[in-house]
Amino acid sequence: MSVKAFKLVSAVEREMLMGDKNYINIECIECCGKNLYIGTNDCFIYHFLLDEKVSTAGKITFAATKQLHKYLGLKKPVSELKAASALMRLLVLCDNTITLVNMINLEPVPTGARIKGAVTFTLNENPVSGDPFCVEVCIISVKRRTIQMFMVFEDRVQIVKEVFTPEQPCAVAVDGYYLCLALTTQYIILNYNTGVSQDLFPYCSDEKRPIVKRIGRQEFLLAGPGGLGMFATVDGISQRAPVHWSENVIGAALCFPYVVALDDEFITVHSMLDQQQKQTLPFKEGHILQDFEGKVIVATNKGVYILVPLPLEKQIQDLLASHRVEEALVLAKGARRNIPKEKFQV
Repeated sequence: MSVKAFKLVSAVEREMLMGDKNYINIECIECCGKNLYIGTNDCFIYHFLLDEKVSTAGKITFAATKQLHKYLGLKKPVSELKAASALMRLLVLCDNTITLVNMINLEPVPTGARIKGAVTFTLNENPVSGDPFCVEVCIISVKRRTIQMFMVFEDRVQIVKEVFTPEQPCAVAVDGYYLCLALTTQYIILNYNTGVSQDLFPYCSDEKRPIVKRIGRQEFLLAGPGGLGMFATVDGISQRAPVHWSENVIGAALCFPYVVALDDEFITVHSMLDQQQKQTLPFKEGHILQDFEGKVIVATNKGVYILVPLPLEKQIQDLLASHRVEEALVLAKGARRNIPKEKFQV
């Protein structure tokens, strides 16, 4: 049974990005407030301002205004972008090197500070340093079976820790001192401060792409065996029942109370409250699905779209109108913290 939980709205049309240059592909995206950054296969970064407009009928549209684009000077794709808004910096991974650039003019920092030898990287959203003018960055190193932790400041970087893993890591998410890692044959939790590690469950990274995503304090979402979306805490236990995905999920995102997943044909929406699949949106050629401060964005090689959640009150009303009282109650109770008090009472 379906619920209309999200609407798919176009944000950046292909013409705005590439004009008639068909060879340009979107490799990665980052969104921070109204700032949308796109990294492409021909080594450019594009900066757009996203303006959300609501019509009198309540229809939401997005107007993207291009600010500037910048060529990074290499013949390699821009593979990852992460914003560190407190530092006004954008961290850019290209050709195994993370460069710090200014969020507004996209110029590299004058000191030339960079992190070399990174396969992929992520930021620690639950940092341990306590310094507001620093972000903690975890990289999977080009060195075999090695993870490195860095502190990144406005114009310098400093290595904090190097950790060796039992097998080659291929994906990582961080929470405090805890790393949730997809290795070649299994997922593990590793405390990089104490070195203590814990096996979660087996997984074959050769057969499909692992997904490791921090979804809250000390909790991660993983693509498990048999097409299951599994939840795991840093203690190695699961406090929620898994959701049933398709076998070939490419990306996952959280927009409470929903888990959104992307495969090669569809975007699927599952409720974390009763694990049921609530919505399916046809979406061909998607290769990126990420959430940024509650905004869920999907992209093909040529365009960027936003999944706009419908107000929870409206979803509850729709369920009641179709006599699905039990589901409406589950949603109302589970999403209570996201609904204004007087509306919840009604």
